[in-house]
Amino acid sequence: MATLVEGDVHTFGSQLPAMFDGVKLAAVATVLYIIVRGLNLKSPYSPPELTYQDTPLMRYLLQCCPLLTKDYIPPQLWGKSGHIQTVLYGKMGRVSTPTPRGVRKFLPMPDGATATFDLFEALADHSTGDDITMVICPGIGNHSEKNYIRTFVDHSQRQGYRCAVLNHLGALPDIELTAPRLFTYGCTWEFAAMVTSVKQAFPHTLLVVVGFSLGGNIVCKFLGENPFNQDKVLCCISVCQGYNVLRAQETFLQWDQGRRLYNFFLADNMKKLILSHRKSLLDMNSCNISDADVSRLCAATSLAQIDDSVMRKFHGYSSLDEYYQQESCVHYMHKVTVPLILINSIDDPLVHPSLLAIPRTLSEKLPNVIFALTQHGGHLGFFEGAMLLPQPLTWIDKIIVELADAICHWERKTPARQERNFPNFKSKSTELVSKQAQAWSSVAALFQCEWPYG
Repeated sequence: MATLVEGDVHTFGSQLPAMFDGVKLAAVATVLYIIVRGLNLKSPYSPPELTYQDTPLMRYLLQCCPLLTKDYIPPQLWGKSGHIQTVLYGKMGRVSTPTPRGVRKFLPMPDGATATFDLFEALADHSTGDDITMVICPGIGNHSEKNYIRTFVDHSQRQGYRCAVLNHLGALPDIELTAPRLFTYGCTWEFAAMVTSVKQAFPHTLLVVVGFSLGGNIVCKFLGENPFNQDKVLCCISVCQGYNVLRAQETFLQWDQGRRLYNFFLADNMKKLILSHRKSLLDMNSCNISDADVSRLCAATSLAQIDDSVMRKFHGYSSLDEYYQQESCVHYMHKVTVPLILINSIDDPLVHPSLLAIPRTLSEKLPNVIFALTQHGGHLGFFEGAMLLPQPLTWIDKIIVELADAICHWERKTPARQERNFPNFKSKSTELVSKQAQAWSSVAALFQCEWPYG
């Protein structure tokens, strides 16, 4: 048996500190590597990637909207991580949130539901001198009291815009349901009622339509459902939506980018919202929701399970696929003839990259569409800041108002507005839709090849 002599023990002992130092250095290097990779610190800043046709309007937007062509610079330490941007938005919405003062409006719906929206008057004259109202549709389960909506409304008011913000049906905790249904991904009834109410209250106002996330799907579907919905609309701006609900829900079951985990938390929030109205829903004789459906709802761990057990039944859809197909704006967007600005972030963990083929193809084929894709921003984050602390206003707050301002000034220089106000609006709109439909045939073919179900 070999034995250690005194000299060998001394030599081995002298090497231990060096070995431990090497392990420490390796551990520190590993942690730093994970931080650099996880926070995407090496990712360069860049302006949005823009897809559009070369038209006078698009050239005018590029000239008047410097945020479209300048680098979007998020906070340096964490702003290049789409996950952190998304989580920070989800937890706090915005920082130093203002409290705009508005008036809540109640709208009885034909089916007995009661829609609500909040109206905020402008705090300054608009730069064009016109009366302009932003009609805003928030994200899933959101309303006018959410921090990101309050920040955006306050900024818009100060730039001369009146703001009308839809409160999704069932989203406000202190408003009871009066009919057996909640908001869905693509039901436009409440948004249409709000727009009609605004037009009636302010006959001379012009409209800028804005949708965030799920709200983007709703506003694009609303405008495409009927050409008369575009009357008095100057433009539509959609932020961080997924365009195809069926395809989006399929990607939500995947684990890449933690999408399945986000699905779980969104489903949990949705479950709590539905259960908060459980008594009023089940007490209504016309409700299609049974005790068995509520049991399945309580056990659900994904949005698809909630949609199948409860949500699709609010409008009588026979299957989940039918519900998703009918609720998706992708089947209506080609009928939108007003300027349509679609904004997404490539590091949005909720919107799968394959879904971005829809706005990219639309903007390539249709002259009224521009698609802006940022490198960073997450889902509805888009925070800005020097190093650690974000600024109260985000990049998305600024660029929406900048784009709206540019289009408002553009409309003053063109006869398009007069066409919308003249009696021949129907014939003009029909002619434009016909041209759009011809371009859309190739767009639809691309979607059909990629996703046979969408």
